Amino acid sequence: MMHDTFAALGDATRFAIVEKLLNEGELPAGNLQEVGTISPPAISRHLKVLREAGIIEQRIDKQRRMYSVRPQAVRTIGEWAMNYQEFWQKSLDRLEAALLQEGNDA
Repeated sequence: MMHDTFAALGDATRFAIVEKLLNEGELPAGNLQEVGTISPPAISRHLKVLREAGIIEQRIDKQRRMYSVRPQAVRTIGEWAMNYQEFWQKSLDRLEAALLQEGNDA
């Protein structure tokens, strides 16, 4: 799951789409073309990748397709990042302690 999520977000256009949806909330597909100079078929392909990765969801409202970020996807990314933040903080703390010890030994 996380591999698909990060693979989908690894594209600058898809990342910009998700960022726009996070900032502005649910939007129709037409409003998402503003993320760059991109054709409607290209936007549709990007949206499909994001949907298949479980990052966004689509809702049909009469003639419009509305898109929003899935809260669970954001929560999962946040939890993953927090797990690694703890790992890196502990690693940096150990490095700092080793450097201080080395400085005291000199």
